[in-house]
Amino acid sequence: MLILHIATRAQWEAAQLTGLYDGNTLKTEGFIHCCTPGQLMYVLIKHYPRAVDHVIVELDTEKVAPEIKWEGDPQKFPHIYGSLNLSAVTRIKQLW
Repeated sequence: MLILHIATRAQWEAAQLTGLYDGNTLKTEGFIHCCTPGQLMYVLIKHYPRAVDHVIVELDTEKVAPEIKWEGDPQKFPHIYGSLNLSAVTRIKQLW
C-alpha cells in the first residue's frame, strides 16, 4: 500500500546523510504523520496552505520498518512510530 508524507526539502536532504528520517514530529509527538493519496488534498489545505519548498514522500508500507498505526477520528491517518528507513521510499515529488 502507498502512503504519503510531506517534508521540507531541508529535512529530506538532511535524511539523505543519515539514511533515516525523523521529520519534525517524531521527537515531539512520538510518530511521523502520513496520509493516503485520497487524504492528501485535505492535509495540504488544512496544514500546508502556504507551503513552499516542500516535497511529497511516497512510501511503500510493506517496506516501512517501524510500526504503522492507523489513528484518528473520524478519519484514520497512518502514523509511523519510529525513524523512517529511506529504503521504503518509492518516489519524491516537488510540492510547489
